[in-house]
Amino acid sequence: MPTGGNAWTWSYEGYDAGAERLRETLCALGNGYFVTRGAASEVLSGPAHYPGTYAAGCYNRLTSTVAGQPVENEDMVNLPNWLPLRYRICPADAPPGPWLTPGHPQLTEHRQTLDLRHGTLIRWSVYEDGAGRRLRVEQRRLVHMGEPHLAAMRTSFTADGWAGAVEVESGIDGAVRNTGVERYRGLADQHLRGWETGAERTDTVWLSCRTTDSDIQIALAARIRATPGRGGTPRTRIAVLRAFHTLSLPVTSGATVVVDKTVALYTSRDPAIESPRHAAVDCVARAPHFRQLMASHRRAWEDLWRQAKLEVPGDAGRILRLHLFHVLQTLSPHTAELDVGVPARGLHGEAYRGHVFWDELFVLPFLNLHLPQVSRALLDYRYRRLPAACRAAQEAGRAGAMYPWQSAGDGREETQQLHLNPRSGRWLPDHSRLQHHVGSAIAYNVWQYGQASGDTEFLHTKGAEMLLQVARFWAAAAAWDTDLGRYRIRGVVGPDEYHDGYPGAAEPGVDDNAYTNVTAAWVLLRALELSRSLPEAHQRQLYERIQLTPDEPERWEDVARLLHVPFHQGVISQFAGYADLAELDWEGYRQRYGDIRRLDRILEAEGDTVNHYQASKQADVLMLGYLFSPSELASVFGHLGYPLDDDTWHATVDYYLHRTSHGSTLSALVHAWVLARVQRPDAWTYCEEALTGDVADLHGGSTAEGIHLGAMAGSLDLVQRGLTGLETRDRALWLDPAPLPELSKFNVRIRYRRHWDIDLRISAEQVRIAVPESEQAAVRVRLRERSFSIAPGTTRRLDMPDG
Repeated sequence: MPTGGNAWTWSYEGYDAGAERLRETLCALGNGYFVTRGAASEVLSGPAHYPGTYAAGCYNRLTSTVAGQPVENEDMVNLPNWLPLRYRICPADAPPGPWLTPGHPQLTEHRQTLDLRHGTLIRWSVYEDGAGRRLRVEQRRLVHMGEPHLAAMRTSFTADGWAGAVEVESGIDGAVRNTGVERYRGLADQHLRGWETGAERTDTVWLSCRTTDSDIQIALAARIRATPGRGGTPRTRIAVLRAFHTLSLPVTSGATVVVDKTVALYTSRDPAIESPRHAAVDCVARAPHFRQLMASHRRAWEDLWRQAKLEVPGDAGRILRLHLFHVLQTLSPHTAELDVGVPARGLHGEAYRGHVFWDELFVLPFLNLHLPQVSRALLDYRYRRLPAACRAAQEAGRAGAMYPWQSAGDGREETQQLHLNPRSGRWLPDHSRLQHHVGSAIAYNVWQYGQASGDTEFLHTKGAEMLLQVARFWAAAAAWDTDLGRYRIRGVVGPDEYHDGYPGAAEPGVDDNAYTNVTAAWVLLRALELSRSLPEAHQRQLYERIQLTPDEPERWEDVARLLHVPFHQGVISQFAGYADLAELDWEGYRQRYGDIRRLDRILEAEGDTVNHYQASKQADVLMLGYLFSPSELASVFGHLGYPLDDDTWHATVDYYLHRTSHGSTLSALVHAWVLARVQRPDAWTYCEEALTGDVADLHGGSTAEGIHLGAMAGSLDLVQRGLTGLETRDRALWLDPAPLPELSKFNVRIRYRRHWDIDLRISAEQVRIAVPESEQAAVRVRLRERSFSIAPGTTRRLDMPDG
């Protein structure tokens, strides 16, 4: 955790080699186009540091040999490192000193501060040699939020007790690989080839290369400028993999000299350029002075903070602001111009290979109410890959669209077929590609985006096509069971992930996963509702496009009414046969191992498997309470012919609360959400874990490999929708606040349909809703059983009803 800072800063005092990679992740800077980890500029790489720069959507495929088998993996590529800038003291009366780094024995003071308000990283160090010569170094770094291809760094040097020069070496390093995740070591990691380097004018060097398989060209150009009148002409050093400048800056005791480094990054995926190299060189040549870049960068961040306003007091608010900062750096307004999805670990590291999972389920509901244009772009990513999903379904003998559990460049299934258990060192079969519920997540996001944004053009065209194709898949996946008199969906893996088969079974997968079946029924119902409400012209075009037959909607209705949901002991079963599994000795395992979040790895190393036990990695059945309000969930169950009252749901919550190891950062978030809605006093315990999962690195070093974007965005949405009970449906804002004692007062600004900047202030006693005067129409609000209409330019204060 940070040792200092205020509500808008995140500071670390001192240098800690063991914590640097975690800090590099949390101090990363980005703008939605690319992100650069907060690594030290003085070190190219090493055990304590991992420089990484990642451009959204820049993937490459390599083949490795694993357990004697060729295995393909597509990875988000670590691009050439633009950070390098090292320095040393060159006294007038002594030979040059060593190159200085934060890990050097001459370091006496060190601090780094992430300025969230202005999107900058400030690093401050003091070095002292054996002769008492001191050098103070301050560095300010930005990745420009307004100009997506630009980054800049200003480094100031102040001599104390000596005179002479500071020698500075700055440039671009192309000798990078994807080595940021320990468990991927030994796999192929060289994604770049064809390096070329050069210089333009006296102050600019450039480096270009391309990916080995996807053939994406990448180019960076770096301009170096020193304090006017100091440093002379930079000396250029060009090598195959590196392009550097060296400057000698004369200093006297007490004097400060400054070096500004401005960098441009382009790839061949960018439109309207001649070539990445020419674009990067031209861009950096035109870039203004550092002070002007900083000013325009700050203005861009100020505008972004206005659009994504979320104010929560205290430490929780400070962490939430950090979460929002990283969400906006990964998915900014620039994302709306790109063909990219939601990378589960942000653009902050190489865990999960930069792949796109179902995490958008936790991200888009927040973005819908702040940056709907970004939500639409992320849904467009899924739409462009709809043909690949339809081909995957066809190859599996199904109709409709079978979206991949892991997606990357072209929409094929990227889930690995083997995964490494670091505890046992064994490579094991990976069946997580059977998590077909990802299709329901995409359909859910389509529907929620349409409800929140009012974007009927998208919902009636691309959105409808995706939703109907996912519905088709579920109708095709459901098989009639005569004995049960119901449809069943067999051979899947649920959100739990631990249970990928029955004990001793020859084939992977479980049957009738409750989450999968209930969300499938919901998708079928929404597909029917949407298809029947489409304007005639849209309906005709859509039906022709996907060749929908007249009998398909009838089957959808039948399946949505008769899908099987298993129960046992008065609670919803996670899947058919769950009740037959053994109970785990939870206390015994906690005493033996302490942290049992990754129970699957522990048991496998013992020669056992979680498939034998009633134990889950993360929320599965309880995910239903995350997606749906109590009334909507009861409605879906009622349509299926299963009454679901409060007693049954509360018993279900209690049952799984004691059988979950929380091996995913998303689990605590879901539990906090569900427990807050059922008014359980232990909700705050899970809320705290959701807040601190990354900042305290609760999952044992995983944050150093990248943030958990879904958990960060989900924690924001926990406040925005979970604690307010906010729903957007039937052209109204529905509110049912359930603030926690520890989060009993907060302020959210949202954009709902065509209404901009609606302010919601929530406390335990009152809801305050302000509609700006600029609005053209009143906003309809439902607070539990009461209905209101709030006119433009007015504020309504509503006392909280009892119950």
